[in-house]
Amino acid sequence: MPAPKSERLLNLLIMLLVQRRPIAKERIRELLYPDSRPEAFEKMFERDKDELRSLGVPVDVATIDPLFEDEVGYRIPPEAFALPDVELTAEEAAVVGLASRVWQHATMAQATSDAVRKLSAAGIDVDLDALDIAQPLLTAEEPGFETCWLAVCERTEIAFDYQRPGADAPSTRRVQPWGVVRSTGRWYVVGFDLDRQAERVFRLSRVQGEVRTVGLPGAYDVPPDTDVREIARRLAPPSATEHAVLLVRAGAGHGFRRSAARVETGVPGPDERTRWDRVELVRPAIGLADEVLAHGPDVVLLEPLAVREQVVERLRQVVA
Repeated sequence: MPAPKSERLLNLLIMLLVQRRPIAKERIRELLYPDSRPEAFEKMFERDKDELRSLGVPVDVATIDPLFEDEVGYRIPPEAFALPDVELTAEEAAVVGLASRVWQHATMAQATSDAVRKLSAAGIDVDLDALDIAQPLLTAEEPGFETCWLAVCERTEIAFDYQRPGADAPSTRRVQPWGVVRSTGRWYVVGFDLDRQAERVFRLSRVQGEVRTVGLPGAYDVPPDTDVREIARRLAPPSATEHAVLLVRAGAGHGFRRSAARVETGVPGPDERTRWDRVELVRPAIGLADEVLAHGPDVVLLEPLAVREQVVERLRQVVA
């Protein structure tokens, strides 16, 4: 059975990216398309190549042996695929940093490991340094994340049992997912509820059991100009907020600064020798400890005390 399209494209991207020399088409078929007939492989491989190129991935065609031109192979030059140096404003850097953290989902890590293991087992000389172009940084623990994310990519309808607050038992929901977003420290799937015929937001931690795909990919289109993050903010239940106070080094903590109600510069720091900025903001306590710890020594949380104790305890565990 052929692998899902998203997994197949990722495997092909990794295979071509880690090659030190062009790899023959027949070898690609043996490793990535072993169950396909020759005619089906030709069509699938051409479509996958074209899709990678449409995403801006430079798939090169070159002779395998420089002395003979009778056989060509394929490769993605890492130097052509990598981004040039980019200069960002502080606010842009904060947004890019948050976005890049989504790459550390288990789906991506597992797919990458599987692809590299297959190549190494087949005796392919791989350049693992090429994979440093994008490094994942954040995980999603909800079991339904993977299925929802793939369903969004492939436009496949999903069904799941959902436990609403105050309800006696979960109810089955059928959804056309438009996107998966993180808001107030939680993951949500945003989409069109087929039973209620309206857009809805579902918190993934309230999904009971497995998320099931229904039907074939490409079953629907997302309405143009859909902003799934705005929909999540509008429809997701409000979370309890806390007044947070932080000490932030100059030039750091841009995400906190953007939503700050008050910033006082030049206040004494924890070591009393350097000056820091005191940042005050109102935000949900959920996820605050994670964000503070992600900034390392550049951010110190003063309030709320309950979250500060969480940060201190986790640091103690690291030291131990």
